[in-house]
Amino acid sequence: MVKKTIGRVTPEERDEIQALFERRNGLNELAKIVTAENDELYEKLVKDLGETGTKFQSWWDRMGSKYQWESVEGGNWEINFTTCEIYLVEGGAR
Repeated sequence: MVKKTIGRVTPEERDEIQALFERRNGLNELAKIVTAENDELYEKLVKDLGETGTKFQSWWDRMGSKYQWESVEGGNWEINFTTCEIYLVEGGAR
């Protein structure tokens, strides 16, 4: 795996993606214990996961376009929440 720094976002932009990241992780953990038998909660979880995933991807698309980050086929971007640095990772998954 190759990882190199390609940019930086503002603390406000970092806070936005960090909130989405934490929400997505929390929903994924919840998905491990919620079953389809609890129909109402299950449907709400599926909807929320979809919406959060869309917002998460939209943030990366927006920032990538705004800052013109380098990208490569099969690569992805990562953020360091402490430094606000953005990395291009080749051979890994976001």
